[in-house]
Amino acid sequence: QVQLVESGGGLVQPGGSLRLSCAASGIIFSIYNMAWYRQAPGKQRELVELVATITSGGSTNYANSVKGRFTISRDNAKNTVDLQMNSLKPEDTGVYYCNRPFSSLPWGQGTQVTVSS
Repeated sequence: QVQLVESGGGLVQPGGSLRLSCAASGIIFSIYNMAWYRQAPGKQRELVELVATITSGGSTNYANSVKGRFTISRDNAKNTVDLQMNSLKPEDTGVYYCNRPFSSLPWGQGTQVTVSS
C-alpha cells in the first residue's frame, strides 16, 4: 500500500525553473529520510543518480552538479517532498524520482523533465 507519486515535470528552456513534488502515502512519512533521484535518457532505473537528500530533521545534501541551483524541501503535514529547480541546464534532462535513500520504497513512475531550446 506504499505509494510514491511524482509530479511537476515538463518542458522548459535552459535557464528556466520547475518545481517537482512527491506525494507519499502508506508510510509514516515524518520519520523517513527522503531523496530525489534522476535517470538520464537511455539509463536503467537501477542506475539512477542521487540528486538531493533531506533527513527527517530537515538536513539537506546535494549532488555537486546541482548544488546552488536546486533546493529540496519537505512538508510532513502534507506528506510531500519538493524539489525546486532553478537555472536548469540541458544535462538536467531525465526522469525524476523520489524515494527513501539507501532503503528504497517501491518506486513511483517518476516525472519527466526536459530542458531544451
